[in-house]
Amino acid sequence: MGKKEGCGLTSAEWQVMECLWERPRTGRETAELLEQRTGWSRSTTLTLLRRLEAKGAVAAASEDGVKVFRPILAREDAAVQETADLLDRAYRGSVSLLVSTLTRRQTLPKEEIDQLYALLRELEDGHD
Repeated sequence: MGKKEGCGLTSAEWQVMECLWERPRTGRETAELLEQRTGWSRSTTLTLLRRLEAKGAVAAASEDGVKVFRPILAREDAAVQETADLLDRAYRGSVSLLVSTLTRRQTLPKEEIDQLYALLRELEDGHD
């Protein structure tokens, strides 16, 4: 699935996308699931689906006379965009400042520290 540039998602839109990333759904299925998860009304969910469709994050196609919504925006692409936005907005584009902030706020398990070291070694090797 492709990436839609500049398709920043609101918190509510993320919740709708999470449902669709699980599997394509009709508007009714999405509304029922989000009513259970969030308490939203059917009209709220349908409004969000229309908004996501207008943004190019989802597409709807008729299947057996029923409109089925599918994500166009891949979860990974949405996460990359969200992370880039956060990095620019809160950390002035500094990855080291982001990592420093995260590691000072919580203790990292040894396994995650090892993964970070491995990633840094890969990045360093790529700069040779």
